[in-house]
Amino acid sequence: MQKENKKSKSKIIRFASYYRPHLGTFILDMTCALIISLIDVFYPLVSNYVLKTLLPEATVDDKKFSLFFLIVALAIIIHIVRAFLQYIVTFIGHRLGLSIETDMRRDVFVHLQKQPFSFYDRSRTGHLISRCTNDLFDITELAHHGPEDLFISVVTIIGSFIVMFAIEWRLAILLALFVPIMLIFVILLRKRMSRTSKRVKQSVAVINAGIESSISGARAAKAFANEEYEINKFDAGNKVYFFARSEYYKSMGMFMGGMELFTSILKVFVLGLGGYLIMMERMDMVALLTFSLYVSSFVSPIRKLAMFAEQYVVGMAGFERFTETMDIEPTIVDEPDAVELDNVRGSIEFKNVCFAYNNDQNVLSNLNLTVKAGSKLALVGPSGGGKTTICHLIPRFYEVESGSINIDGKDIRDVTMASLRRNIGIVQQDVIMFADTIRENIRYGDLNATDEDIVRAAKAAEIHDDIMGMPNGYDTIVGERGITLSGGQKQRVSIARIFLKNPPILILDEATSALDSATEARITSAFDRLSEGRTTIMIAHRLSTIRNADEIAVIEDEGIVEYGTHDELMKLRGEYYKLRTAQVE
Repeated sequence: MQKENKKSKSKIIRFASYYRPHLGTFILDMTCALIISLIDVFYPLVSNYVLKTLLPEATVDDKKFSLFFLIVALAIIIHIVRAFLQYIVTFIGHRLGLSIETDMRRDVFVHLQKQPFSFYDRSRTGHLISRCTNDLFDITELAHHGPEDLFISVVTIIGSFIVMFAIEWRLAILLALFVPIMLIFVILLRKRMSRTSKRVKQSVAVINAGIESSISGARAAKAFANEEYEINKFDAGNKVYFFARSEYYKSMGMFMGGMELFTSILKVFVLGLGGYLIMMERMDMVALLTFSLYVSSFVSPIRKLAMFAEQYVVGMAGFERFTETMDIEPTIVDEPDAVELDNVRGSIEFKNVCFAYNNDQNVLSNLNLTVKAGSKLALVGPSGGGKTTICHLIPRFYEVESGSINIDGKDIRDVTMASLRRNIGIVQQDVIMFADTIRENIRYGDLNATDEDIVRAAKAAEIHDDIMGMPNGYDTIVGERGITLSGGQKQRVSIARIFLKNPPILILDEATSALDSATEARITSAFDRLSEGRTTIMIAHRLSTIRNADEIAVIEDEGIVEYGTHDELMKLRGEYYKLRTAQVE
């Protein structure tokens, strides 16, 4: 229990820290809300003075007659000011909440950008989208109304109670007896609402993940005529959400119904006891009327506290999921004394490198490999042998378990990841395209590139003519994941990015696998020009594309089984010879 309280306290402190950059706005919001609350507290007192003292004794020729209308005029002015303050509270306050929500969304997005490949390997896209969107929607209301409602409600309750105690202490004590009962009710129901609200957030994440998966796999669903299966799968997640939401609304209904019962009975009890005191001549009608006005002032903040309890459980359910994501520390980070990697020549050395995905079966065991600066190394072998893994370890997409990888004699763990990756260009088998123009997709290789640079890169990648044949040329939108482009076009756009980036180290992960033979020949020629004087690591299943490689490494489950030039490996008549002969035949 103590641990849970400490965790809850830590969560509240963490939430409160997001107010720091917006402290001026927060103070303005709270000040305006406080003035509104003070007006609400003192207005019934003014009414009591007018009804009990001023009006019974005022005549047309009396000074009290003029004072009455002066008070009325001031009351009108004060309520105009109150309306303006309410506008500020509503607009500025909600914008404050929106600013905090925006800050949190940026923080979680930045945090996700820091996560390594392994994090995305085990996370569903829909769940991550939910953490950045749905889970934070209720933060705006909590960030605005939470501190305001809590502070102002306490001020109003205390202020109203002091005045009511001065008017009729017996009725004030009656009200005071109700408060702890209502608080116990709020605490008990809040726990249930918190649990059900968290289940709602989780079910929304499941729905988002299902939608993302179904939309991205829509073509596969149609190809296999599995639309009905996808609909049934979505319906299952949708029903989970429906029942979770229903449970939350049930808890909320019990909560609001209970609060309504307490506040309504409170008014009846005040009327009953107040009527008795009038009949016993211990209280007059004006005092009861004034007290009744204060009961409304007393009940209103209690209603606000009830609403705050609802906002708190909903908002904190989202914030808790936000903190869960923020608490996932990136497993690959820069060392405190990491230096910039510059003036790269491009020599790469693997020393006794061991690696396994998710601490499972080893993919690489004691791998030793040297790539000379400016040379071309081809990695060949059956799928699953670790060729792509080797390439992913160089830019630290994954971290080696033991051993080291050096570039120009520097351990890659001793240099900043940004400088490391700036010096490496990768063309992957699975091409990543953004739902933007072709121009911007190519510019992704160098965000500062000019349009002329982009055209030169496209020509070098043999994609310029295709682009010019499209409806809007370089301004053609490629669609979600580049759906409007052919596989070969997508791969050539990604190759153009590398021409634009112009890095000293190239990694080509089956970079020409989606190209026809004629285009492949042109791209291979372009790669030969690009790789001159640069270190190039090539993965290829078509062995005809790597004949000019300086060195060839045959990778199998047990590691490097053969190493040498094309001619040397052909003379060995080993694994490379078998692969080459099988493809030629």
